[in-house]
Amino acid sequence: MTASIDQLLKVLKDVIAPLIRADGGEVYIVAVEPNHLSLHLAGRYAGCPGTPLVVRGVIEPALRCVAPTARLDVSSGISVPAGASLVA
Repeated sequence: MTASIDQLLKVLKDVIAPLIRADGGEVYIVAVEPNHLSLHLAGRYAGCPGTPLVVRGVIEPALRCVAPTARLDVSSGISVPAGASLVA
């Protein structure tokens, strides 16, 4: 089953972004396509050794609830990729 862009954006805006912000981080959309989401974590997550744990323990499970086969790419750091947009 292919996840729609609307499904990916909804879980990102309603679930993932509030959790990241509550922990002092920022989440940016780098790219979104059907069944693929590319994110960048900044703020507290830039260079944090716990970032992979957040990706595997929070972001991936939330995404898998609506899009079990979606591909997820997550980068982190203080340099935000060109064209990325902050999820408010």
